[in-house]
Amino acid sequence: MPVKLIIANAWKAWHRHSGWMAWNLFLAFIPLALSFWLFRRSSRSRSVLWWVGLVVFIAFLPNAPYLLTDIIHLIGAIRARYSVWIVTLVLIPQHVSVILLGFEAYVLSLINLGYYLRQQGMGKFILLAELITHALSAVGIYLGRFKRFNSWDLVTQPEDLARTLLDDLTAKRPLLVMAISFIVLAVLYWLMKQVTLGLALKFQYRKILHQSTSEIGNG
Repeated sequence: MPVKLIIANAWKAWHRHSGWMAWNLFLAFIPLALSFWLFRRSSRSRSVLWWVGLVVFIAFLPNAPYLLTDIIHLIGAIRARYSVWIVTLVLIPQHVSVILLGFEAYVLSLINLGYYLRQQGMGKFILLAELITHALSAVGIYLGRFKRFNSWDLVTQPEDLARTLLDDLTAKRPLLVMAISFIVLAVLYWLMKQVTLGLALKFQYRKILHQSTSEIGNG
């Protein structure tokens, strides 16, 4: 196959999925950005605007781990009869990168929440807050993937959303899906949190080491 045709097919495959990926990543980064504004500011005052931001943060947070379910798009892309080279070098890296970025946004958002709780003297509630967040996110993922609700439907379709949620919380299959999602989120979050904090500590150690070396050199 000519090189130009391979490049053209690779670009076509990339472009076919990049639109919805960019949108989903944008939604995933909304709670991450809010987490820095809500939980990392030096001011501890909680104004009305702060509480509104917290509600928006909770509403949009499931969009970050929701990207884990986009693995179904990768499976569909693999079955779309692309060449093995395009699947291996384009589609798999593209999908995996987006999924990891989305979930890392989730991890960082909760790390920022934990930092805030610790600063407020409520460090003992961090684990509980994480578990509650995983549970709410599992519900949000189910509503988004299977019922096709969006975060803003809390405002635009509150009655339909509440009715659907009440119906599904009394059915075995939706509860099973939510329970599995909760377990997956809890396990993956714990693993990614350790990796993220480990890398942060390593970077901080290198920064301190570099500063110490510079001071010794200047001295």
